[in-house]
Amino acid sequence: MPLPVSVNDATDKPPRARKPRPVETGPKLTGFTKSMTTESDITPSAADRHHPLLKLALELGPLLIFFFANLRGQWLVDRFPALAELGGPLFVATGLFMAATVISLVASKIILGHLPIMPFVSGIVVLIFGSLSIYLQNETFIKMKPTIVNALFGVALLGGLAFGKSLLGYVFNAAFQLDAEGWRKLTLRWGIFFLFLAVLNEVIWRNFSDDFWVAFKVWGTMPITILFTMAQMPLILKHTIQPVGETEK
Repeated sequence: MPLPVSVNDATDKPPRARKPRPVETGPKLTGFTKSMTTESDITPSAADRHHPLLKLALELGPLLIFFFANLRGQWLVDRFPALAELGGPLFVATGLFMAATVISLVASKIILGHLPIMPFVSGIVVLIFGSLSIYLQNETFIKMKPTIVNALFGVALLGGLAFGKSLLGYVFNAAFQLDAEGWRKLTLRWGIFFLFLAVLNEVIWRNFSDDFWVAFKVWGTMPITILFTMAQMPLILKHTIQPVGETEK
């Protein structure tokens, strides 16, 4: 006698295979962080991918102008007497530094389509402290600018870790795809490094000449930062993961 066929047996379909959950590659965007973070901070734009040297030039250009303007301050005043209203060579360099910073940020917005967060914050501090330096004719303000910026970044990164947030991922997630542990370690290292740069700037400007401080700001701080960045490559390679879309191809 044949067994009765269950309706469910005849109509049931084989269970669907579950898709693997995507690996966590960085900090998740909450409603608040979405409002504070533009899409371009997380995903590289076409301009970022096709114009890396242009992006580097826009970020380094104002610093080079600051260095050469301080080096040739008197020559600039002789050629453009209106610059004498700003004060001595360091104040002339500060004024040109501010102008170059504004131009760089505007060019970044037009060409790259967004404002990189770190140059944007640094630019705001440059405009505030540069204006105070020129208005009060007190070079202390512009000399303390790197201290303020680096301390701000360092405290923000380490403070974010204290609350369980790897904030560095919001800045560099477009360049690297790391797991959560990698972002935590990288954020910790950069937070400490920023505080080191803040202390180093204080030591340099308080104990050496103006010319030495300006030269070190360009030719000292930048190589140190590049060497530190290169030293993080083993960590980045160890914790790099493939995005889910690429692993399924």
